[in-house]
Amino acid sequence: MSYLEIKSGINGDYVSFVKKISLMGGNFLIKQHIGKKLPTISKEKYLMDNIESLTEMEFSFRKKFISDIMDKISYSEELPFDTERKSIKINNLMEAKACHDIIYSEFAKEFIFNSNNIEGSKIPREKVLEIIDRGDTKYKNRNEVREVLNSVNAFDYIRKGFKFNIPSVKRLYYILTDGLSMENGEAYPKGFKQIPNIIGNSPTAAPECVEDELNNLLKWYRSSSGKVHPLILAFDFHKKYEYIHPFLDGNGRTGRLIMNKILISGGYFPVIVFNENKLSYFNSIQKARQDKGKKYYKFMLSQADKTYDLILDALQKY
Repeated sequence: MSYLEIKSGINGDYVSFVKKISLMGGNFLIKQHIGKKLPTISKEKYLMDNIESLTEMEFSFRKKFISDIMDKISYSEELPFDTERKSIKINNLMEAKACHDIIYSEFAKEFIFNSNNIEGSKIPREKVLEIIDRGDTKYKNRNEVREVLNSVNAFDYIRKGFKFNIPSVKRLYYILTDGLSMENGEAYPKGFKQIPNIIGNSPTAAPECVEDELNNLLKWYRSSSGKVHPLILAFDFHKKYEYIHPFLDGNGRTGRLIMNKILISGGYFPVIVFNENKLSYFNSIQKARQDKGKKYYKFMLSQADKTYDLILDALQKY
């Protein structure tokens, strides 16, 4: 976050724009002298008037952290650097336009539509938007309507209440599946899976091992936070979580939400995995299991880049 610093001088008060940035133990200060205090000066106006230069200043600080992980996440500099710039610009524009809640609402619409459709939902995008905007719709499949409403509550929980512990993971699953029926018509079971499940052709954690493996993953997150780059932290958590597959169903939806919690906590805008790219998504996770992780990171970065273009377009409306 940024602010205006006001200092008194012989001829009146003088204003400077200040933004403090921290990442992985590194700190960076942007401080720009504006001039004599006038009624027309505001932080928001200064941000808007200087959005490109301020974004580039912050990028110059963050660039070195991306460079440090370049060998792991990409075959070239272009995609990671472009994605980084866009994330910074989104944060600056949301602050300049004071539209955080509006933009997160726009994000939630696309995220929920795509996330649920990856898992087999057939509800059209316009009905998802109607449910989120109005609280309901006349769409005939009431189970899918409830699924969208649950997803809205789950996204709100991720932003405001989720903690990195077992009770929060279970609570997130409960919020997502509350009142829903599975394909066989039965209600979603409570708690962790009781029978084995498979992703692709690969086994996941045995039911009796789920809690221990998830606890280890959460401990890894807590010990790595602030030491591992937020992009790597979020993407690695997601793939490891999917390998565990702690629930009978709902693992993709819970996993993508937790991944976005990590990104938000690390100063990044959250990411949509787009339904149209779901086969590449599943394949990249499978290949990462086989130690071919760079393709997975490249895929996730491409989804971030695609998301950020969508959000930058939305920000032009406000």
